[in-house]
Amino acid sequence: MGKNRLKKLADSIDALADKDQAFITKTHEIAGLRRLAAADLHHIGRSFVDHINRHLSKTEVNFDPPDFTLESFNEEGLNLLQINARGRILQIEFQATDDMISTENFRVPHILEGSVRCFNQEKLEEAVIEEQFLFFCLEKKRNLWRFFDARTYRSGPFDEEYLISLMEQLI
Repeated sequence: MGKNRLKKLADSIDALADKDQAFITKTHEIAGLRRLAAADLHHIGRSFVDHINRHLSKTEVNFDPPDFTLESFNEEGLNLLQINARGRILQIEFQATDDMISTENFRVPHILEGSVRCFNQEKLEEAVIEEQFLFFCLEKKRNLWRFFDARTYRSGPFDEEYLISLMEQLI
């Protein structure tokens, strides 16, 4: 009987090694996906600014930081992107979720979360800053950035159309 228990214990310990390796592999996959998602978010903002600047003749919309690499992603803290159209600001802040994959702040599983804030001098003087939440979601068909407006419960893809609608509110 002791040999059977010893064999079961040994098998359980061996299974732990497989379980630990699977966890390490998943952790590396999520870390890589987070970096790619951060670069994708930057690309969406950069593309929006480049497209709008092609139509401007008297001014320029700025995007900061202008460049972003996979290594630019801060895994431990906040990441910040900003679109500035003559003092009308769209500020995008995001970070990794506390858990590897979360559903705590949004019902769809996500690995990055943050917010989009819209403001200008007039709104600052009134102490009004529009804010909507932002999530990089792992969906069945594809992974994508989504916004969520907690006031209206409206949600949708974070894309150029969304950025246009936010900027229109500021102008």
